[in-house]
Amino acid sequence: MTPLTEPERTKMLTPLLTAGWQMVDGRDAIHKAFKFKNFRKAFAWMTEMAMWAEKMDHHPEWFNVYNQVEVLLITHDANGLTERDIKLATRMDQGANT
Repeated sequence: MTPLTEPERTKMLTPLLTAGWQMVDGRDAIHKAFKFKNFRKAFAWMTEMAMWAEKMDHHPEWFNVYNQVEVLLITHDANGLTERDIKLATRMDQGANT
């Protein structure tokens, strides 16, 4: 995996930034906080996203307390954002909205 080029970054990140993802200060990474109805919904979403992440061979940095899940995405091997991060972030948004 190679880091996103500037044109790819502009095209691929814009929809995610509009959907609440944020760039992380000091890292070429994106972050989003998700809030669910309760712990069960948050954990079910994390379980589903873990299966998607495993299929993609891409694993988020995340933190859960009760109904909130904070996610940070970066492709560690590329030391920055790649298409893999964009795909997983998009899938996370889709799963959180179902």
